[in-house]
Amino acid sequence: MILSIIIPVLNEADRIEAALEALAPLRERGCEVIVADGGSTDGTFALAAAGADRVLTAPRGRASQMNAGARAACGDVLLFLHADTVLPDDANRLVQDGLARSGRTWGRFDVQFTNGALPLIAAAMNLRSRLTGIATGDQAIFVTRAAFETVGGFPAVALMEDIALSARLKRLSRPLCLAARVTTSPRRWHTQGVVRTVLLMWRLRLAFFFGARPDTLARAYGYAPKH
Repeated sequence: MILSIIIPVLNEADRIEAALEALAPLRERGCEVIVADGGSTDGTFALAAAGADRVLTAPRGRASQMNAGARAACGDVLLFLHADTVLPDDANRLVQDGLARSGRTWGRFDVQFTNGALPLIAAAMNLRSRLTGIATGDQAIFVTRAAFETVGGFPAVALMEDIALSARLKRLSRPLCLAARVTTSPRRWHTQGVVRTVLLMWRLRLAFFFGARPDTLARAYGYAPKH
């Protein structure tokens, strides 16, 4: 079972080399790393070349970039990773063994923030995911290629592509919720403010649940893709 790690990026020159360096041990163990660039203007594409198995360009937007990466991947299992998120050292074993034992077709990791920041927010994210069966991109969603293709991949939406994919995959199986933690940056929370971000995300998710158009929600969010 080969694991392909797909990273959508947009102007991540300040962190892409460190992100790929952290994945080097996984590449040595046979994992594939693909970077899907959405038209960076800061040299991200060139910087990624040395640390990835393949770097490709795709129309800007996390959904389209991740779908392009998935099409180019060779793995039996696809893992979608943000550039500011770090996987556990044994992520490949955790994913492969977990899927084999559970019989599930997809899943995600628990999440924590860098340097232990915002522990209550992280705990709430993990608990909500377990209760609802919905995963977010920060939790490093992984899925078998067969299941990903069955549901048609990420829907071509401007926002909430991770939630929309989770809803599709739930029709096949509940997610495998791994207690092992990925570590992600709290930059969005610090930039926008914790309380404001929580309230905004609750409002957007509720609107999405009741059928609001993702492009409308993206404008309400003042969306600039966080890859």
